[in-house]
Amino acid sequence: MNEDVLSTPGHLISLAARGFARLSESRLKPLGFGVGQLPVLVALQNGKASTQRDLARFARVEQPPMAQMLARMERDGLIQRTPDPADGRSSRIVLTKTAQERMPEAIGALFRGNEETLTGFTDAEAEQLVDMLKRLIENLDQIASAESSLSDP
Repeated sequence: MNEDVLSTPGHLISLAARGFARLSESRLKPLGFGVGQLPVLVALQNGKASTQRDLARFARVEQPPMAQMLARMERDGLIQRTPDPADGRSSRIVLTKTAQERMPEAIGALFRGNEETLTGFTDAEAEQLVDMLKRLIENLDQIASAESSLSDP
């Protein structure tokens, strides 16, 4: 294996992720969204989550950063909180009409960015890349889970 740490998959994936984040941020900012909000926006739009706890789990972040993000999104008029009829201590979170109206343009911008960055890739290569990245993420999740269980008392 190549001994150049700058040519390792971890480093190259990190560079690609930062590049995607910069591109996505520049395209989402004019619509009032941030790239870090993307998992929350998608989860709310698709009905995959509606509480802070569920959103934190879906986005794979801890509760305190999720609470901060939701507070900013509420301040910016992207989400609304309503009391949860089943649990008085909890709130249901929904996208505002403004956020719902902007989502199609935001999603389109993100898909265009992905298409542009995959210029020169065949459809089969793009599918293979996605499949490999999903497997890589699964491996990382398993490693993190195993290491977490070892460090728990």
